[in-house]
Amino acid sequence: MAEKNRYGQYFTIGLIADFMVRLISHSKGSKVLEPSCGKGVFLDYLLENGFNDITAYEIDPSLGKKYDFIEHKSFISVPTSEKYDVIIGNPPYIRWKNLETELKQELETNALWKKYFNSLCDYLFIFILKSIEHLKENGELIFICTEYWMNTTHSVSLRNYMCANGYFTEIYHFKETPLFEKVTASFIIFKFVKSKQKRDFITLYKYNKDKGLPTKEELSSGSCFEMVVIPHFRENSRWLLAPDDVQKKLNAFENACTKQVSSFLFEKELYRIGDFCEIGNGMVSGLDVAFQIGDKEELNEAEKNVLIDVLKAKDLCVYKSKGTTKYIFIQEQISEADFEKKYPHFAAHFKPFLQKLGDRYNYNRDIPYWQFVFPRNQKLFERKEPRIFVPCKERISNKDYFRFCYAAANYYPTQDVTAIFRKKNCKESLEYLLAYLNNERVFEWFSLNGIVKGAIVEFSEAPIANIPFRPINWNSARETEIHDRITAEVQEYLKDNSPIHINSINNLFDTLFNDKSRFQQIGCKYDQPNRKQA
Repeated sequence: MAEKNRYGQYFTIGLIADFMVRLISHSKGSKVLEPSCGKGVFLDYLLENGFNDITAYEIDPSLGKKYDFIEHKSFISVPTSEKYDVIIGNPPYIRWKNLETELKQELETNALWKKYFNSLCDYLFIFILKSIEHLKENGELIFICTEYWMNTTHSVSLRNYMCANGYFTEIYHFKETPLFEKVTASFIIFKFVKSKQKRDFITLYKYNKDKGLPTKEELSSGSCFEMVVIPHFRENSRWLLAPDDVQKKLNAFENACTKQVSSFLFEKELYRIGDFCEIGNGMVSGLDVAFQIGDKEELNEAEKNVLIDVLKAKDLCVYKSKGTTKYIFIQEQISEADFEKKYPHFAAHFKPFLQKLGDRYNYNRDIPYWQFVFPRNQKLFERKEPRIFVPCKERISNKDYFRFCYAAANYYPTQDVTAIFRKKNCKESLEYLLAYLNNERVFEWFSLNGIVKGAIVEFSEAPIANIPFRPINWNSARETEIHDRITAEVQEYLKDNSPIHINSINNLFDTLFNDKSRFQQIGCKYDQPNRKQA
């Protein structure tokens, strides 16, 4: 495992290597490069399919020399004067902090790395960019890799370079299909052509099997894919694997959340949830099962007074919760002897867990076994006001909603839940915020623009704060009325659970977002006259 991590090696299975080789549209006599050949699986299928003019590099000498044309050296230092018709393979992925010293030193002296990247970038980036440098005009780059770089800040220089130097013809999106052993990530296979010409669209093939790998026959026939056409990627923008109609909806959503338009490249500045809400990840006990206490356990008054009500991720539904869990939460500084005397039932309760409690990560502090190891954001959670909870991670494979849930003032989150509170400057009600976050527009936007790994969406502070927000124009009597009606409908739904309220909420948001007059107001400040908070 150490060697595997050292060079970012996750070896491609034959099924996928064969499929990728068959994507090559150049002739069998083409000059082909495999820049990180590993155990040589791509070389096997290249030769099997009649390609004989092959160059291959592999930095790890422990992998042996399967073919005499393999050179055991780093692709990064190969002169870009060497040009190829086709470059194919599975480039390594290593975060900068995990790079071997010699690899860092090599990058620090590499002209391409210094021009386009920095220590916040990943090893994958240089492999993609440098491979394009090695291509002849109209040469093809066919890589399999994770998709995260298509939508991150630190990879924008790579994306801009690719837009300026060619175009994608096709992308195969496998999501979390287990293409690599013991790796959970969302994978793509892309085909990129180096060209001065541009292209307006990309053919996107979305893997449609619920579980498991495709068969060779399914890959060959394309029956395991749903084909859609998406607009070609542009410079200085996020790369979304979504068709044009979806992208137009997202753009309309962002327009409705626009604060002002910058004169520089007409960039939009958006209102964000983080401007109106405080967000905190839940407290960490270190061993949840040890701190959970059943309703039927006998307790004295002191013990009852230090219990807190916790909403776990499993308890959260859209708008409402379906249960709570009692947790032991002791903050006072007390000796072990005094603890056992004051809280005898707790002492007995903890006894079966003492070994595991002692093994908890302690954040370099001496933490008694009866205390949480990290009660982060405790002051935030102690506020005497309602809040919104959401699971910190959500799988969306087979659903089209998130679970933003109303929580009363006395409910706490632990580490599997993130909490959202109104800021003092937020005039919108908590009910409006709750309905907004549960709206389909937020789901569609966040599913494509949040931190998404495969089908798992992450709800930590930064991504939630980045969600575009549609604030109310309090100078508009019409918008004020819509806000108050949404607030009332949410309050009624929390009481009677009738779907009629959800229908009304959705219709009210449709009205609010379809208000064309809002676009005439872009550029106005949010500093509206104070209004009594709902």
